[in-house]
Amino acid sequence: MALISRKSFQFYSSSTPASRSILMTLSKRLSFLSGQRKPQNCSSVAMRMLCFKDKSQYMFRRKKHVQLQIQSLSVNETVHLRGDTGSSPKSANEWMDEQLFFKKLNSLCTSKDIFYFLTSVEVMSDTMASGALQRISEVEVDDSGLKNPEEVLENDVFRALCFQFEFECSKLSNTGLLNALQALIKLRIDPQSTLITSLLSEGEERLGKGQLTVKNLCALGGSLLELEGPSCAKLQQIVSHMQERDIEKWSPREMVMVYQMLQVSVREGEHYQDLLKKLNSVTLTIVPQLCPKFVSIILNALVVLHQTQAVPLITALCKHSVKHIPYFTDDELVNVLEAFLYFGHHEQIFTEALETHVPKSIFTMHPQTVCKVMRYCCQKMILSKPIFDAVAEGLISDADRFTTDQIAECIIPFGILHYLPPSASSLFRKLETILYTHLSHFQPHTLLSLLHSCVLIQRYPVNFLPKIFSPYFLQKLQAQPPGMDRIVTSQLTQLFLSITLECPFYEGPKLLPKYRVKTFVTRHSSEDVHLLKRVKTGLLYLLKKRIYFASEVSTPYFYTVDIEIKLDEEGFVLPAAQCEEVHRRIALCVDGQNRFCVNSHNLLGEEAIKQRHLQLLGYEVVQIPFFEIENLQNSTKMAEYLHKKIFPHTYGLGC
Repeated sequence: MALISRKSFQFYSSSTPASRSILMTLSKRLSFLSGQRKPQNCSSVAMRMLCFKDKSQYMFRRKKHVQLQIQSLSVNETVHLRGDTGSSPKSANEWMDEQLFFKKLNSLCTSKDIFYFLTSVEVMSDTMASGALQRISEVEVDDSGLKNPEEVLENDVFRALCFQFEFECSKLSNTGLLNALQALIKLRIDPQSTLITSLLSEGEERLGKGQLTVKNLCALGGSLLELEGPSCAKLQQIVSHMQERDIEKWSPREMVMVYQMLQVSVREGEHYQDLLKKLNSVTLTIVPQLCPKFVSIILNALVVLHQTQAVPLITALCKHSVKHIPYFTDDELVNVLEAFLYFGHHEQIFTEALETHVPKSIFTMHPQTVCKVMRYCCQKMILSKPIFDAVAEGLISDADRFTTDQIAECIIPFGILHYLPPSASSLFRKLETILYTHLSHFQPHTLLSLLHSCVLIQRYPVNFLPKIFSPYFLQKLQAQPPGMDRIVTSQLTQLFLSITLECPFYEGPKLLPKYRVKTFVTRHSSEDVHLLKRVKTGLLYLLKKRIYFASEVSTPYFYTVDIEIKLDEEGFVLPAAQCEEVHRRIALCVDGQNRFCVNSHNLLGEEAIKQRHLQLLGYEVVQIPFFEIENLQNSTKMAEYLHKKIFPHTYGLGC
């Protein structure tokens, strides 16, 4: 391990030819740190900062005279970083100093504060120094890159640390070496620089000698993936080393790190299925020991790695996640919800835990997390009134922190699951205001889905339909994926039908016939087919002949009726094929479980609007829900039920 000590020292002259040569070489080697700016002359920061003393000791000059000392120690020496536990050759006092160092370091939020703090440290190990580089990368790098490149890369302390890591890399501990490499890559240091190549070369040399622990292997693998991508030749060697280790002896942290490394290399994942199978098997045995962060990371990795066959592990992780819901960060909860969605998993106790957590946290929860919760409920067809009510209140109170896409993601499930919260009037007033002020910010398909969901729950966006039905908007829908597919044209048609039937006062532009579907597609599950067959058997028993009812009847109004019965003026049942003297039409809606929210008698929006529109079109709608007939054991009881349901006021039927 390298030790960096702070003590007063005499300035060493740089006037000798040898010294000037060394400093000029150093200046060139550090030139990559200064971005587009050229190295300065002999009075430059780099040259004023560093003075060569002897083969194993370097100094750099700062306001508070600081000297860096490197002591040669074994690369296999046990080291400690950020609270890792284990034995250490250092004294208890020095180890406590390292704990305090990281506690202070992690409380600092700017590189300026970090550099100032480093000048005050009496003793600093290479793991502490690499930890400082990691912290700098955490606070100074975002999605767009390094926020303040000049303040970081041209800082005397930073440049001196880089010099130290480059020229003494062979004496660094594994942790110090690889953590520094990771941090410098994140800081966008040129991969071709002598600094990165030196650290990388040293790491690969130790890999070849088998000197790296599982944690070290993951760190090196992550760096190689970042620099060279999944096709990196050394990755296979790293995985081979991992497969030789006893996975059962790995700590949970090491197992998580391996998942993360394999996750990054997903495009080459088929090469590592043996390791994944072993890893999944061992992870299953330690699931109860996993903290919220580890649960989230592993579930996310299983999604990325498409581990659909690891059912026991996925099930165990999902069940274990329930007790951690209050403790997940927003990002962690998003990962867990995504896993539930990807693997098709559902736990009632998980939903109940969300129902407790979301209302308490809605005003502090990140909008993207709120959206993911609503997507989870929507895709699972879970009508959770506590969650939906809380989300409605959150939008009413603070919609400004949501993007237009996020607002749509939160509102659309209300329509799909056919639910109006107690605050519906305030919610849709807020939505109307947002649409007036930000209409142009909505993506075309998102806007269409949003307005369609509104009509599902009888909230009619009359003022915005002229835009939806305009040729310009329709052309935009066509031009952007998925274009005018059947879902889009069905939404447009249902908007048109809703306005025509439910808003007769609307006088704006209508939807042109070429954009309308001929019929709405009804998706039947095997359960629906079985249910429909039972109802038809009961009707046959009741009406005596099959000619008196028709099934799967297409109407001129885009909808398909499950079963249609025609009556004359006196109430007699007519043959289904007869078109004259039809006085009444009865539409039987045979609704299986897939037309209702999960564990609920609440119809989904698509079925609710269909039944509403059929009534407005003149049908007498009779709903036959699954929960009313699932316990009817024979045709006689089914016929009795249908008689009471369809003809409640007649004692007998004349056909």
